[in-house]
Amino acid sequence: MFDKAYRQRLEADLVQWEADGVIAPAAAASIRNALPPLSPGINIAVVVGIVGGLLIAAAFLAFIAAHWTEIARLMRFAILIAGMVVAGGLGAWFASRGRIVLADLCASVGAIIFGAGIALVGQMYHLGDDFAAGMLLWSIGALAAAVLTGSRGALAVGLVAASIWTCMRVYDAPDVLHLPFLAVWLFAAALAFAWHSRAAAHLVAIAMIPWWVATSFRFEFDGAQPSFVLANGAALLFGAGLAIAAAPSPRALRFGSVLSIYGAFSLATAAFLEVTTVDDIVRFRAGSGAGQPLWAIVCGVVGVILALVSAGITRRAGEVLAACAIGLVLLAAPVWPASMAGESWFAYAALLSAMLCLVVSGMLDDVRPRVVAGWLGIAGVIAGITWSVKGSLLRRSAFLAAAGVAAVAFATALNRMLPRVQR
Repeated sequence: MFDKAYRQRLEADLVQWEADGVIAPAAAASIRNALPPLSPGINIAVVVGIVGGLLIAAAFLAFIAAHWTEIARLMRFAILIAGMVVAGGLGAWFASRGRIVLADLCASVGAIIFGAGIALVGQMYHLGDDFAAGMLLWSIGALAAAVLTGSRGALAVGLVAASIWTCMRVYDAPDVLHLPFLAVWLFAAALAFAWHSRAAAHLVAIAMIPWWVATSFRFEFDGAQPSFVLANGAALLFGAGLAIAAAPSPRALRFGSVLSIYGAFSLATAAFLEVTTVDDIVRFRAGSGAGQPLWAIVCGVVGVILALVSAGITRRAGEVLAACAIGLVLLAAPVWPASMAGESWFAYAALLSAMLCLVVSGMLDDVRPRVVAGWLGIAGVIAGITWSVKGSLLRRSAFLAAAGVAAVAFATALNRMLPRVQR
């Protein structure tokens, strides 16, 4: 809440309110004094220092790699240990002097060296070739470093390694749902929640996407449509984010808001993929049937329920429309025709209505990312309908015209229903 952009806007408002006589100068001074100090940002010197440190680290690694075969095994291992010790020592030194960004960078470099050490030790001693297990070990070490140092960079390294691990496991065993990743993800989510960090929340939200994508695009998976499975994942992420943000806690508000933003963009992406992959622009399956695993359907339904629960707690009309948007995207899957003949006008209408609900939801709740996601979804769905390779272009143009008329009628009704202040 107390980031730089907010403070700049608040300062401008205080000056304007004081000039208009809305508040007294003493009240404005009290508000300014009550605000906590801003955390130090990244200045030019810090940026140059980061680049210099990365160049020195790259030069060191290149030198070691060039002479790797000439160095004894014990010396190689000692070099790796020394690299982690030096990175940790520098991080502690920077942290003691309040250089939080540089301390975070050192912890991140240490986590990266740890991962390199796993690979190099395995190569030196000809250990098993289970690369996925190595990635899991790297992820555990990086997350442990994040817990001990509070480093967002180490958290990012751990989540990247975990994402690679789960993608490799899905590739190795496409017929088995890789649930162990969720345990790692939940641990990282709890860490981000405890830190009350927006950056960590972004990292956690992004880390969920590779698991859903890898799980959805398994070609051996019972003929399921990947876009429908992705839609269920987006629904759960969106609904869970709204429900968490509705909890009476600043930590929950920040964490849930970030999750809901990524959920909204994921939902728009899923709507676009439903049109472009099921209707033959890009083919992933032989048929257009709404094949979905039961667990994915349950996730989507839970997402809708959580969004409705959030709307009941916050009493916001925008979140009711968000739940409608989620439900309409999920509804497109069962109403899609099982055969390739003809076009699914009802599914098209559901997806367009869902994206329109997403835009209106963001406007009512004053959540700009949700509005942007809705507009991008509308553009993607319209483009998918227009450039679909099957069916009559004349029929599609008539459908889009009818949808436009319906949207204008909906806008007219909203203009009469909403108070003048909210228009």
